[in-house]
Amino acid sequence: MKLTRRLFGGAAMAAALMTGSVAQAQDPVRIALVVKALGIGFFEAAAKGAEEAAAELGNVEVIYTGPTDTTAEGQIEVINALIAQQVDAIAVSANDTDALVPALKKAMQRGISVISWDSGVAPEGRQLHLNPSSNPLIGNMIIKLAADELPEGGKVAVLSATTTSTNQNIWIEEMNKVLGNYEGIEVVGTVYGDDLADKSYREATGLMQTYPDLDAIIAPTSVGIVAAARAVEDAGKVGEVNVTGLGLPSEMAGAIESGASKSFAIWNPIDLGYSATMLAYQLATDAAEAEPGAEIPMGRMGTLTLDENTEGAMADPFVYDESNIDEFKGIF
Repeated sequence: MKLTRRLFGGAAMAAALMTGSVAQAQDPVRIALVVKALGIGFFEAAAKGAEEAAAELGNVEVIYTGPTDTTAEGQIEVINALIAQQVDAIAVSANDTDALVPALKKAMQRGISVISWDSGVAPEGRQLHLNPSSNPLIGNMIIKLAADELPEGGKVAVLSATTTSTNQNIWIEEMNKVLGNYEGIEVVGTVYGDDLADKSYREATGLMQTYPDLDAIIAPTSVGIVAAARAVEDAGKVGEVNVTGLGLPSEMAGAIESGASKSFAIWNPIDLGYSATMLAYQLATDAAEAEPGAEIPMGRMGTLTLDENTEGAMADPFVYDESNIDEFKGIF
């Protein structure tokens, strides 16, 4: 399997295409993994997952490409080049939900399968969208991570972003829906750090002062979870108050090392690139059709079930702890 880091020589590719009138059975299925921008660790990790999927499938060529900066204009240029090269599928993490639609519609009109992943495209510009996870899965995960360290039950508090943060509020709502599944876990309060490091630190400190018997702080925000871990360390409460929620391995490695956090979660970009490639292959080879209710295989990641908007959730957020933090902290 060949991984192409960026697109070169459109004219050379066009000439090569003209030399063969009919594609042979052994010709590889060419899947373009279009990222927001080149040189970003998260997407380089996704490319590793795409390589893994291609190796499993066999007869697949992954073209890993994207603009040099995170602009819709840059991605449109890339997409147009891929159309000219007559790739079999495009899997894109979009810089703009709507701006890419005309170019991607043109791709589909030319017989190219199109999916979005990570960051979505409007439905008219793709066949399906792969979400890294879902609101219910995220809500369950953040309370589960706290409860797993409290087998006898305990008091937990939530440090969120803003009172108007739609996704945060939905995740907390979903968390509360399943709270009864975790015996002895009591949510004593919710505070808001406005996704500002200093304010989040103060709010976490305030929680420990208000609830001296607090056992855990759940922060479903990458800013808040780092600030809360630092507050626990500075308060000398490592081992007493566990910080968990959603964060980035590169930012949370220190907290795992100090013990301020036993574990946290976020989607795994390797799994995401793997799943996107598997799905693109299924559509490009007509092995599956993207329609509401469809169940499309994703190899080791199971099956993607599409909703009425032809969207689906990959999996539970991936859990990071002392067993794997070193592997991922240099990636994203």
